[in-house]
Amino acid sequence: MLAGALLALALAAGPADQPPLPTVPQSAEIQLKVQRDGSLSVAEAISVPGGVTMDRRVALRVPAPHHRDRVYGVRDVVLEGSGTANVDKDFFTVHLTPGTSIVRYTVDGAVAGDRVTWELAGGWNAELKFLRASFAAPKIPTAVDCTIGDLPCEAAQIDHAGLTRFSQQNLAAGQRMIATVELPAATVPANEVLVPAKTIAGAFVLTAPVGWAWTAFGALLLVLAALVRAARRRDARTAEPEEASLLAANGEFTSPAGALPGHVGLLLRGRAGPLDLAAIVLDLAVRNYLWVSAEDGGWRLARRNPPDEHLTAFERAAYEAVVPDEPVTLAELRRRHVEVPRAELAADLVRRGWLATRRLRRAGIRIACYGVFLTVLLALTVGYAQLGVILALAGVAAVATSAALPARRRAGAEVARRLRGVTATRANDLGEPERELVFSRGLPYALALGELAPWVAAFDGLEHPPPVYWHAGEISPDQAGAFAAAVSGTFAGAHRGHLIELVSGKEGSNTLYHSRAGTQATAEPS
Repeated sequence: MLAGALLALALAAGPADQPPLPTVPQSAEIQLKVQRDGSLSVAEAISVPGGVTMDRRVALRVPAPHHRDRVYGVRDVVLEGSGTANVDKDFFTVHLTPGTSIVRYTVDGAVAGDRVTWELAGGWNAELKFLRASFAAPKIPTAVDCTIGDLPCEAAQIDHAGLTRFSQQNLAAGQRMIATVELPAATVPANEVLVPAKTIAGAFVLTAPVGWAWTAFGALLLVLAALVRAARRRDARTAEPEEASLLAANGEFTSPAGALPGHVGLLLRGRAGPLDLAAIVLDLAVRNYLWVSAEDGGWRLARRNPPDEHLTAFERAAYEAVVPDEPVTLAELRRRHVEVPRAELAADLVRRGWLATRRLRRAGIRIACYGVFLTVLLALTVGYAQLGVILALAGVAAVATSAALPARRRAGAEVARRLRGVTATRANDLGEPERELVFSRGLPYALALGELAPWVAAFDGLEHPPPVYWHAGEISPDQAGAFAAAVSGTFAGAHRGHLIELVSGKEGSNTLYHSRAGTQATAEPS
């Protein structure tokens, strides 16, 4: 009962209580009291002998474990006596002149869990002959500790009244005396402030903002995964062909959404090669831009009409590459390396809205680069470098998403599905004038789709096979199919020969056309 009454009496006194005045020159008497809100009230009485001054510099940011710094706040500073006391962002400084002065202030951030820690003395530029301090709290402490460097203080104990007392003689200039008092659980609220240390390792410490950023990044990954899954499931449904008519209501030829034979490879298989180049050339012949004639058991291609506004950029490129000036035979083409114009072809599909662009991939690369730059910048300046890491990973996730998404957009997937049904056209259901148009115009599509033989057989087996108008001299559908197969074999053989030359290090010097793009299904439009 007596101890409780004495403790209550001690706590009843406010922070403005007069600490005992020092009785020894160049000494200090200190009173500390933990308030119920967790703040620490401090009153220091310091005796400065005549003819000297005493300066103290207390760091308010001190190292803590796990690459963190502990930050204290000092406020409500009052100096009674001669001298000055100032607080800035990182230091609490006191300058005292001869005489006895009292410095009162309040410390925030001293309570960590149930432990109260503060620097009783330290940073003085002169020796303290004697230091005595008392500590009071709403409840009697359960443990106490006091250190000077790695050594214990001379005295640190809890007396019979519940007050904690410390004392030390001959504290050398610069030495720091730190007291730690452990209170019963939940005596006062904790107010410790930990921030990342101003080091490279500290810049990568996990903080609350960084934690929220990681949470947002996780949510972004879930959204991107759901987007990819939905897009791939939608794209997979295009494997089921939908029957498409090659005749419009007015009797003119039409294709699904105006798709050309050269589009088939990229739309259906995600790549373009010799077969697609053969389909483009065959379509140019069928549309009267090239003229086909027989020569010594082979075929010759010649320009029939100049390219006009009805040709796309990739068709114009193929036209110029296959027959640049003079007529050419398939045997001569086999000795050349004529490549499918992939860049123009992919750009045309992007323009039509059937293939996705690389915007997401390019944006992801830029974001990843920004993230790396931000990581370095934050690590060398204000910290929170994990925010830059998260940004870089978000860019990588965008690149991965771009690679995982189908090359076809929704409209392109629908066109691909309808293209698969082009060769389902039944020759018996067509009139004789329609058969001629549908057979020849549909022949390049059948070649590109790998349905050349069934397409030719369906029309060649008719009682009156349709004539072939784009060849010099009369030929049957079967002979037209043989020409289509020969064109495909020519470009395939030339492509294989070119690959062999590349492998052997003897790349030909007579290349007429080189693709400016890779074999990817998406384009890089400028």
